[in-house]
Amino acid sequence: MLLLAVDTSGKHGSVALAECGPGGECTILELVPLTGGTFSAQLVPQIAALLEKHAFTKRDVGAFAVASGPGSFTGLRVGLAAIKALAEVLQKPIAAVSLLEAIVDSSHSGGKVLAVLDAGRNEVYVGDFEIRGPEKHLIHEKLINRERCFDSAGYATIVSPDQTLVEGARSLGLKVEEVDHPQSDLIARIGWRKIRAGQAVSPRELEANYIRRSDAEIFARSIPG
Repeated sequence: MLLLAVDTSGKHGSVALAECGPGGECTILELVPLTGGTFSAQLVPQIAALLEKHAFTKRDVGAFAVASGPGSFTGLRVGLAAIKALAEVLQKPIAAVSLLEAIVDSSHSGGKVLAVLDAGRNEVYVGDFEIRGPEKHLIHEKLINRERCFDSAGYATIVSPDQTLVEGARSLGLKVEEVDHPQSDLIARIGWRKIRAGQAVSPRELEANYIRRSDAEIFARSIPG
């Protein structure tokens, strides 16, 4: 099955095209980087060019995977809107993949794992996972102050693609594993696993996993009455 994966969650994004089989294998045909700041102008043309390059049309796509967050509000909306539209027209399944889940998937650690990702504004996204063999169980995801992000680490392994967070954890004597920042090739592989496990969503069900409230929500809640 041909699977198209998209990540527009951060400063830099990507699009991946993959051939995925019934045994769980997923061969990445190509990974195309997207320059941050102009996802809305790049994404659809890049998808069209990628399909054409490999002699496919959108009708050949059998499934979609998309990074659902956490990340940039604007960037996530662009990626999710494009995938929603394509999946709606083609009536194909979507796998929504958390970036924190993707960070853990890049890890070789087991047991209690904290996936941490810089959120800006002196804050950090934290995903608390329990890993037992191939099984990864999410306990919770949250947004916390950077100075407190390791307070509850305990015996957990800190896993992150952000060098400053890795160095901060090491300075505290914590167990740390630095991984590459997830891209759409990994989103494709995780997405295919989700689809095979019956965890696909419809375009109507697809939602962004912001974790942080938008500025507009914060402003509205600060006004009395």
